[in-house]
Amino acid sequence: MKLNSREKAKKRMIIWAVLVGLLCLWAVLAPHFTPNDPYLVDLLNAKQPPSSQFPMGTDALGRCQLSRIMAGAPSTLFYSILVVVITFITGSFIGVLCGYFGGWIDTVIMRIVDILLAFPGMVLCIAVAGILGAGMRNALIALCFTGWTQYARLARSRTLALREDVFMQAAKLSGSSHGKIIFRHVLPNAMRVLIVTAALSVGGTIMEMAALSFLGLGAQTPKAEWGVLLNEGRGLLQQCPNLVIFPGLFIFITVMLFNLFGDSIRDVLDPQS
Repeated sequence: MKLNSREKAKKRMIIWAVLVGLLCLWAVLAPHFTPNDPYLVDLLNAKQPPSSQFPMGTDALGRCQLSRIMAGAPSTLFYSILVVVITFITGSFIGVLCGYFGGWIDTVIMRIVDILLAFPGMVLCIAVAGILGAGMRNALIALCFTGWTQYARLARSRTLALREDVFMQAAKLSGSSHGKIIFRHVLPNAMRVLIVTAALSVGGTIMEMAALSFLGLGAQTPKAEWGVLLNEGRGLLQQCPNLVIFPGLFIFITVMLFNLFGDSIRDVLDPQS
């Protein structure tokens, strides 16, 4: 029965992995196949409802909403994945070092982590992005500044649990160097929970990236980015609800796919949870 459940979990993971892969492929190709110029201003076609020429309508400047959504897909999606990759690598490395060596380095870094975790993540992101200034690069820095802490705590706790195991003691007695022990014994055993956390973090990071752009701290108009599109459409919500509905729908679908993919990875790699 357990084997059958595990096989079902693997099949679900493959299905969601294929769907996420197709989404990423669409994001790469979409800007090259937009039905209209996403940056062409045409006031004669401003605030048009969905039609055959403009399937999702036009904004206040007559720009095709579908074309702008397609053009903004890479910015929203791949910047968010880049944030997760950077925070995953940085936080895991710091956490493993703190848990393995301990001492004053562990104490100092963990107190910094405690301070950062004392603030709501999004509030801290807004503060950092506000200090650095608006722009996608600064939004990425702000999200990385606040996102590495969860991986550091997880990696440290897992390393502390592994440090006293018999195989770790045997590796030390055999004369293995610290680097060899970390990369051959600690990281492979700690990586499972970290990968699950990273997979589940992508959806939230996409929402945070879009939120910073919506607040004017990320991508700036006229750049086509999903958070920017929501910001541009909120003033016309009653006249042209399609300007908010369609970007929000794309964000919802993308976040949902990554969350379901992350859940399936957790079911396979960490079934006890």
